[in-house]
Amino acid sequence: MPTSSRTTLRVRYAETDQMGVVYHANYFVWFEIARVELLRGLGFSYKELEADDCHLPVVEATCRYRAPAHYDETLSVETRIAALRNSLVKFAYRLTREAADDLPVLLAEAETTHILVDGQMKMRRLPDRYAAALRSAVLKKW
Repeated sequence: MPTSSRTTLRVRYAETDQMGVVYHANYFVWFEIARVELLRGLGFSYKELEADDCHLPVVEATCRYRAPAHYDETLSVETRIAALRNSLVKFAYRLTREAADDLPVLLAEAETTHILVDGQMKMRRLPDRYAAALRSAVLKKW
């Protein structure tokens, strides 16, 4: 099982302001895309979770912006699981772009915290099938 996921994205014009700089809230859209891909790499999808009456709403989100992203750049989001408890999952993200010298430039570091709830928004435990896959990927170090 993978312990992280790397998702590549290209900045679209609609994600930027008049100066061609990405609007800050769009980073969280990219983190969601990357989070979905990590779960897929672990062997299941959000769709499967929801079919099992498991929902993962975001209860906390933080982001440290280090450098701006610009229109038409190719970016990479590395996603890992930072913490896991019975009804809580915390994901960690590192957003980078490749520089001219082929060294990645760190653009942002973020975390999102999710609780596990059923369709009535009552907390529940993560079923063993998902818990085992997520445990295998818990972040040790970047």
